[in-house]
Amino acid sequence: MNIDLHTHGKLSKKSAFSPEYFAEMMAEAKENGLQAVALTEHFNTSNFYAMYEALDRLYPYNGHYYDVNGLKLFPGMEVDIAETGHILLIGLKENVLAVRALLEAHTLEGSFIPFRQLLDYADEYRLWKIGAHPFRTSTPLHQLDPELLKRLDAFDYNAKDIYMQGAEAYKNLITPFAAQLGVPVIAGSDSHQCLQYGSVVNKLHEPCSTVEELKEAVKQGRYEIELSPCLPVKVKASVMMKKLLKQLAGEAPSRDEAEIEYQA
Repeated sequence: MNIDLHTHGKLSKKSAFSPEYFAEMMAEAKENGLQAVALTEHFNTSNFYAMYEALDRLYPYNGHYYDVNGLKLFPGMEVDIAETGHILLIGLKENVLAVRALLEAHTLEGSFIPFRQLLDYADEYRLWKIGAHPFRTSTPLHQLDPELLKRLDAFDYNAKDIYMQGAEAYKNLITPFAAQLGVPVIAGSDSHQCLQYGSVVNKLHEPCSTVEELKEAVKQGRYEIELSPCLPVKVKASVMMKKLLKQLAGEAPSRDEAEIEYQA
C-alpha cells in the first residue's frame, strides 16, 4: 500500500476548507499512485473542526479512516510545540479531536504546548507521534531533549526539505540522527497543493486499515521510501502555485515558501 503520511487538506491556515479543492487534491493523490494518506492539517488552522465536519458530510468513515472515493484518509493534525517544532499526530478521529480540544489554549505563538505535555496527551489518546521535518531551518526538532525525541514513533523525511537541502545531504542528516535515537524514518510530501503528491511515498509491504497496523508496519520495517525523480519539479511547481493562489486571496507567502522561491 502506498501512503503519504504528511498532507494538508487546505491551501493555507487562513483559507476556508473547500470541498472542491479537497476533492481535486485527493484525485491527484490517486493519480500519483497513492492508496492512502494521513490528513495532518495544522491544528491552529482557521475552522479546524469545520474541516472534519465537512468530511463527515461528504465521505463515509468506518471508525478508522474516511473512504474518499477509494482512497483511505486517516485523521490527524500537525501541532506546534513551545520549544519550536511540529509534531504530526495520527489516529482515530474522536481521539484527534479530543486532543485538539485540549490544545484550545495553545493555538497562538507564545502559548504553544510544551513537547512533553503533548507527548503525554498523544500517549493517553493512543495517537501515532511523528516528528515533522526535524532539520527544517524554521522549525527544527533535532536540538530537543533526546529522551523526549525517543518517545516519538517516527521522523518525517519531508519532500520540501529534500528539495531545499538535496536528497543525499538530507538523508545523511536524518538517517544517523534517527538511528541513534532508535526511531524509524517515514516519508511525507507536506502537500498543500496537489502538484506535490507523489514526490515521496511510503511503500508498505501489505495494506493497512488501522493506524495501529500502520504503526506496526513501520516499526517492523515492512516498507520502503520511494523518491520521485520529479521531486524538485513537483515541489517547486507546487510552492509557486500555492504562492500565486495565496496572493490572489490576499495572503502573504510563508517563510518556507520565500526560501524555496529564493533558491529556485
